[in-house]
Amino acid sequence: MTGRARGRARGRSRGATEDAASRPGDAQAQAPQPVQQVVAPNNGNGNGPPPASGRASYRGGSREQKPGMTSAGGASAPADEIAKLSIGGGDARQRRRRNDEGVHTRPAHIADKTGSSGTPIPLMTNYFALEQAPDWHLYQYRVDFSPDVDSKKLRIALLYHHEELLGRTKAFDGMTLFLPRKLPPETEVYSKRQYDNENIKITIKLTNELPPNSPQCIQVYNIIFRRVLGAIQMQQIGRNYYNPAQAVDIPQHKLRVMPGFIASILQYENNVLLNCDISHKILRSDTVLDIMYDLYHRSGDRFSVDCEKKLVGQIILTKYNNKTYRIDDIDWNKKPHDTFQLRDGSRISYKDYYQKSYGIPVTDPDQPLLASKPTAKDKRRDKLQGKEVSENLYFLPELCVLTGLSDDVRSDYSVMKDVAQHTRVAPSGRERTLTGFINQLNRNEKVRQEMGGWGLRFSDSLVPANARIMPKERVLQDGGAELIYKAEDADWSRDMRGKKLITSVHLQNWCVIFFKRNNGQAQDFVQTLSRVGPPMGMRIGAPHPVELHDDKNESYLTALRQNMTGDTQLVMCIVPTNKKDRYDAIKKFTCVDHPVPSQVIVSRTLSKKQMMMSVATKVAIQLNCKLGGEVWALEIPLKNIMVVGIDTYHDSAKKGQSVVGFIASMNKNLTRYYSRVTFQSAKLELADSIMICYKGALEKYHEVNGCLPERIIVYRDGVGDGQLAAVSEHEVPQMLTAFKKAGGESYSPKVAVVVVKKRINSRFFARAGPGVTNPPPGTVVDSVVTKPEWYDFFIVSQSVKQGTVTPTHYNIIYDNTGLRPDHMQRLTYKLCHLYYNWPGTIRVPAPCQYAHKLAFLVGQSIHRDPAIELSDRLYFL
Repeated sequence: MTGRARGRARGRSRGATEDAASRPGDAQAQAPQPVQQVVAPNNGNGNGPPPASGRASYRGGSREQKPGMTSAGGASAPADEIAKLSIGGGDARQRRRRNDEGVHTRPAHIADKTGSSGTPIPLMTNYFALEQAPDWHLYQYRVDFSPDVDSKKLRIALLYHHEELLGRTKAFDGMTLFLPRKLPPETEVYSKRQYDNENIKITIKLTNELPPNSPQCIQVYNIIFRRVLGAIQMQQIGRNYYNPAQAVDIPQHKLRVMPGFIASILQYENNVLLNCDISHKILRSDTVLDIMYDLYHRSGDRFSVDCEKKLVGQIILTKYNNKTYRIDDIDWNKKPHDTFQLRDGSRISYKDYYQKSYGIPVTDPDQPLLASKPTAKDKRRDKLQGKEVSENLYFLPELCVLTGLSDDVRSDYSVMKDVAQHTRVAPSGRERTLTGFINQLNRNEKVRQEMGGWGLRFSDSLVPANARIMPKERVLQDGGAELIYKAEDADWSRDMRGKKLITSVHLQNWCVIFFKRNNGQAQDFVQTLSRVGPPMGMRIGAPHPVELHDDKNESYLTALRQNMTGDTQLVMCIVPTNKKDRYDAIKKFTCVDHPVPSQVIVSRTLSKKQMMMSVATKVAIQLNCKLGGEVWALEIPLKNIMVVGIDTYHDSAKKGQSVVGFIASMNKNLTRYYSRVTFQSAKLELADSIMICYKGALEKYHEVNGCLPERIIVYRDGVGDGQLAAVSEHEVPQMLTAFKKAGGESYSPKVAVVVVKKRINSRFFARAGPGVTNPPPGTVVDSVVTKPEWYDFFIVSQSVKQGTVTPTHYNIIYDNTGLRPDHMQRLTYKLCHLYYNWPGTIRVPAPCQYAHKLAFLVGQSIHRDPAIELSDRLYFL
């Protein structure tokens, strides 16, 4: 099996590249010469006047055209550049996202989705209006060739030379043509192929006059926008665009930060808007080969093992074309002098290929090659094109750099602090950068010509939006005592000190297991716990201490087996280092084999005596939650309600399998929960595997409350691009069926399903004097930048001290609860106050965060169903 030097980009740039390995062997086609064109409406018999003179040249198959051919924008461009304007083009994720945007989920009875309660606040958004000329329309045409022409490149080349008829502004994907001007209903033009002198009749039929907000127009807008970004020297890396000229090096960490933008054009409530936000691509400044050299000198005999452990699974960026790929393997037997086959059948070495194609000399002839497996889409494409299927893509380490930050780097405070200086942008800086970017576009002559040809222009200023600040929530502890905190900080950690928890559980029968070197820290920590517990209403008795003579995994497991009894309430393990395999072993034993709440603490956390009281207080609250206690509560006016949180996490031990965390509230304060997990294959619908979770939750709710809930609000996190339709059309009906099966045919609760989305590019800015700042917690936006086909809103629920706050997007895809938009927004915001691992508000409702913590624990450490005995406690915190 032969390899390829490059292939279709993997990872984030899939679908937007050309196979460069084919270039050295490809003979370029001769550029067709302009022909005298005869334009006439079709006379009904399918015949039109032949061309008077001239011919279009083409040489067999799909080939590149010579420079000098005029593109849609009037610039010189090869056919491949024109092909990038394909209406069906773009990577798979972008297409899925566009499909996702078109899903109509707004319930029919929701005539007005905007709320009214709260204090109005004017905001600026990171959106710009796309302005069209008066009475603007886009004209869509179907283009047919007779005799038929199979090659898409040839179709584009033949059509685009009829510029007199079409104009310089156009977009064509081989079948569908879009123009800003109207042609006769049916038009014919002719060209000759040089290699066989055959007349090609091109029939252009008007099929649609598209209004500015039509889905086809939205696609064309985004195609045009990608082109104008190229005009200002932005380079596409993955799905976003970056400016390599403005990259900043962080030499002490061998990192490079490249600034850029995330942008998309979509239809929002009343207008077509460009959503634009700042993005940063973080790259290693040293090559993959440099990293391998460093490992070689440090690892010795373990070099190959350590190298594969560090590199396999990482995303690389190729320096010669800025495309991203995933490293699936390292082929130690392949070297730069090995050869691969070009499309014309000839062979060339990797070393010679890069020298010939890019002028890059290869310095190390003994370096192994990095291998990237083709995707299923790549295989299908190769099969359709009659090429050999399943060949790997190979890369030279010295021509690649790693992207992103590894887990080790992320845990290094000094690295993250230095990176944050370049990537964490305050609201004022973000507004200034975005406004400067759009002004650069509007002032660029090439951009003005391109956009002007289509009759389009971006507004100069950010789009404003009217928002509201929801009332500050009362946070209550034992006896109704209210915690005092500032609404703009949304943090009540200070006022919690010395206050009793709502429900405290006394800890009497427990054991502490520690390595002998940590004996002193363990004693100090236990004594501190016993002091901080009583003011919170929690009596903590003396534990049973177990000292280990070594820190092996088996030593901890043996100690657990020998010292745990049926009465043990909790076990605490103090470990000398943060070893994942040891943590996983302890959690598997305590969550599956012998179910009991457990707490694992790294000794470094206890090393600073001045921090001991603070650490002990936080751990005591965690222990109380793991034992079934409650910390604080809010006023929840809705009665007999169950709130469900669902999130997914990819199982690190089983490819193609996800862990689904399921959390359901069991009391009126929405502070006690029932939890389950289920494992979802990539081939199965989530609802197929989650039925048992709903059944168990309803049975437990009935056991606790003596009745079934009247209302069930489901917050569904973990819905990726393109999955909204599946959740709406398949998951929701099956969920309603599950309620029937669990509660009986007569049981019909009122249900709302809310999709929670954290990874969004929307940002909001509040005016603060001459500048802007982050909106305060409790800000809700439900107009202007929401979608007309959705029942959706944004909430800024947390306060951030640095950078720009990211709102959370909520999309209610099913609702028969009878609750008004104000009620849904207030309930959602209340739930953001109820996560017990943080004394303040968080980005998502607490049930979602609990579901994430559960799915993460199982997907990272346990890989099995936790014991049902733990399902009524927050043992996963």
